[in-house]
Amino acid sequence: MENIKVKKLSDQEILIKVKDLKKWHLKKDNKAIKKTFIFSDFKEAFCWMTYVSLEAEKNNHHPEWKNVYNKVEVYLSTHDVNGLSDKDFYIAKVMDSNYKKFVG
Repeated sequence: MENIKVKKLSDQEILIKVKDLKKWHLKKDNKAIKKTFIFSDFKEAFCWMTYVSLEAEKNNHHPEWKNVYNKVEVYLSTHDVNGLSDKDFYIAKVMDSNYKKFVG
């Protein structure tokens, strides 16, 4: 998904794409999606964040996230379009698929 042209998704496109994600929540203004990931401990959470950060860097799309011990809260939005783009949904899927690898 490197260097894709960034286009703001319509509300209809967003509603379709968010249905394909598990436990991601759409903010009321349709400008971001959010999810909380729970891990066994801090080390597991931080290892996952490090792994995901490599893909985020590769795609030049960086999540807004907060880590407190074993919990990582994630907000995804594309600031360049002031809303959601395909990049957000791609990184959400990367996060979900890699979460399964890290949860012990």
